[in-house]
Amino acid sequence: MIDQQNIVNEVRSKVDIVDIISERIPLIQKGKNFFGVCPFHDDTNPSMCVSREKQIFTCFSCHATGNVYRFIMDYEHINFREALQLLALKAGISVANIKTQTKPNRYDKYYDIYKLALKYYQNNLNTNYGKKARDYLVNRQLDNKVIKEFEIGLSLTNKQDLTKLLIKKGYDYQTLNQIGLSNNDNDIYIDRIIFPLYDINGRVVGFSGRIYDDSHLNKYLNTKETPIFKKGLTLYHYHVAKEEARIKKSVIVTEGFMDVIRLSTIGIRNTVALMGTALTNEQANLLKRLSPNIILCLDGDGPGKKATLAIGQHLLQLGIEPKVIALDGDYDPDTYILTFGKERFESLIEKAMHFRDYKMKTLKEKVNLSSDEEKTAYIHQALEEISQINDEIHREMMLKNLAKEFNIGYNTLEKHLKDLLSKQPSNNNTLIPSKRNIPKYSKYQKAMFAIIYYMLVDNDVIRQFEKEKLYLPDETCRFLASEISYYYKKYGTIVLADFYTYIEDKKELLSLLNQIVAISFVEKVPMSVILDYFAVIKDYNKKLEVKRLQSMIEKETDPLQQAKIAERIRKLRVGS
Repeated sequence: MIDQQNIVNEVRSKVDIVDIISERIPLIQKGKNFFGVCPFHDDTNPSMCVSREKQIFTCFSCHATGNVYRFIMDYEHINFREALQLLALKAGISVANIKTQTKPNRYDKYYDIYKLALKYYQNNLNTNYGKKARDYLVNRQLDNKVIKEFEIGLSLTNKQDLTKLLIKKGYDYQTLNQIGLSNNDNDIYIDRIIFPLYDINGRVVGFSGRIYDDSHLNKYLNTKETPIFKKGLTLYHYHVAKEEARIKKSVIVTEGFMDVIRLSTIGIRNTVALMGTALTNEQANLLKRLSPNIILCLDGDGPGKKATLAIGQHLLQLGIEPKVIALDGDYDPDTYILTFGKERFESLIEKAMHFRDYKMKTLKEKVNLSSDEEKTAYIHQALEEISQINDEIHREMMLKNLAKEFNIGYNTLEKHLKDLLSKQPSNNNTLIPSKRNIPKYSKYQKAMFAIIYYMLVDNDVIRQFEKEKLYLPDETCRFLASEISYYYKKYGTIVLADFYTYIEDKKELLSLLNQIVAISFVEKVPMSVILDYFAVIKDYNKKLEVKRLQSMIEKETDPLQQAKIAERIRKLRVGS
């Protein structure tokens, strides 16, 4: 019989958490640990510590903690089974015989409905009714391979076709209305080409329906916000781009899904779309996870330029300076590629400019160069922008270009820049890890936490704990210590990183473990120190018992019984 925990532990031991995390976010070594900007909350400081020795990570700000499985699950938005498969492949270990339970999701029914709807739409496109739509797609240079890859479909003219089908499958009108597939018991999408919208795990959560004739209706009709589709939490094509971005070490951001599809036809798949021109904090964090090298390629018209400036500034505030592909005229990536071809677009990727350069170029377009006042204002603005750049080489290049462009002495500009830099607070966030923010605990809490911590890193402490049958006064601590003892008895030893996986589904114990790990305990202490912690707990238990007995005396009316209780209190106090 296969012991699944042993195989899970073996996979974990064959991969180094530092290597796995550093493939996704930059880490800086400081001492024996590694530090990076935590990807699980809005931050620009290196608040996450990764321990190669313990094979765990801990964020001092948001308190995200765990082993390599937990990091991969949270970072990639996948379940444990998928994380195990990903790491097992890297470790060269087969996990085909491992069975893991996937907890039911209350929205599973919604995902199932969308699966059925997607198949229905795809089937429609391949029928005689779909010929006109297919011809339209071919004219847009979307062949059968692309149609299949992006699961493009078609809604019919019958206003209840899909709704009736889903009702026959056992779903109700209220649910279909709630998740955006029907309205007033009629189909939402009527005679439109259907493009499925995916969440970051690749599940279909919505649709975008496009007209393909001379209709005066809105060109696109998108699914409304539902329990499983939140526009501000979604990046189109993320589920494909996350692996492609890792390979190419960059991600290209566009406005719409048609741009992503077109880029895919020329072999560029490290792409995502915002499905609009706004960037939410959640989407920005998703982009950070894909790659620190973000390339903005929005439309070349006025609104596209405005959105590029807003999104670029947003990313700057998160500590990332993106690059920008500036398209000519009113082109979007889709029409640009169709007009000029693959090679010309690829050359734009190579020439992508730093966002600050793009920002200054765009601002300069509005400057009246015949006005000394406007030129002076622009130069001051440019110097402010240059002063925000951390890269000294990039800063110097921009300064030289500015001096040459306006025929101003380099030394004059450099002096003004130095004045600006001297007024800025020192910013060494990339080098100095954030300090821990540890809550204050009573000496009894500290003793319990220390005992549990040393049980996790020293088998002798577990044996001593069992020998003395120490009673921990806090129930959750007691349960956690019991789990540690059980694990040790079953497997003969205990490794903190593996124990994390063992209690993955015990949320209360996992939360307590994270709390304990966040405390800076000395790695190795003599048993005499452990026994001191035991003594603190015993003293606390004694005080609790004395308090309980004193309460009994107050309630007892029989003098003889009162005397017996008083004698028990006396013996407790003298230690007999």
